[in-house]
Amino acid sequence: MTSLAEIRIRDPFIVPCRAEGKYYLFGSIEHDGGPGFYYYVGHDLAEWAGPFPAFCPPSGFWGADFFWAPECHEYDGWYYLLGTCGTNKPLFRGTAVFRSRTSSPAGPYEEFSDGAVTPRDWMCLDGTLWVEDGQPWMVFCHEWIQAGDGTICALPLSQDLRCAVGKPCELMKASTAPWATEYVVPGMRGWVTDGPFLYREDGQLRMLWSSMNDRIYTMGRMTSETGRLAGPWIHEPTPIYREDGGHGMYFRDFDGQGHFVLHAPNSVCRGERLVFQRDTKSSEHA
Repeated sequence: MTSLAEIRIRDPFIVPCRAEGKYYLFGSIEHDGGPGFYYYVGHDLAEWAGPFPAFCPPSGFWGADFFWAPECHEYDGWYYLLGTCGTNKPLFRGTAVFRSRTSSPAGPYEEFSDGAVTPRDWMCLDGTLWVEDGQPWMVFCHEWIQAGDGTICALPLSQDLRCAVGKPCELMKASTAPWATEYVVPGMRGWVTDGPFLYREDGQLRMLWSSMNDRIYTMGRMTSETGRLAGPWIHEPTPIYREDGGHGMYFRDFDGQGHFVLHAPNSVCRGERLVFQRDTKSSEHA
């Protein structure tokens, strides 16, 4: 077993599987077993076994240079991974859909969509799933390195999640957040969007997302004014995490306690780790 302090991970995503009495931890995990998507599994959120392969790309896989930010969602009796893949030459990233061949989050998974579901002429990443009135949506980021002012968009999916059934609609631009600042690196500048995740709290529709604040990776939160995906989305005036960490999500453990999880620090050189933040409001309501 491995403790949280020993696990190096980015973009963490935790799935409580009550039927198995286990938690599954997915994320951007570098592993000497080869490229692909990996996960850890545990019973108490403290000690974990793994990493185990969820998806190993076949020879000639279209996006073999990137395997980022896998999210595991149960939908219509199946477990799906939404994962970002891509190539360095030419530079391309997009989020695809993978489906488990078993009834468990453990998989193994196989590619279910025909390549990236996000627009093929866009640089996209960090797709997440949201279902509203029976309609599934992929909410994702149009990257700042192409868009300049990075956006979070919503794309309607087919009922089986295999493909898009419409065009993406823009939900927000990074520059509209009061706490976000332009990110400037040699030869490039722009406004970053990363890691959207949607959840309901006290009847409100919330979205976590990440950007830069004075060159520091930071996570903020928005609330839909209408309680619906289309918004409009209202930014909280200050970020909820500003200590060089982000790309978070929210889940409730088997006891009903809510948790925010994210990775920090953001620097690859310093070694990213999973960070838990207890949601005190959820414990009050438990």
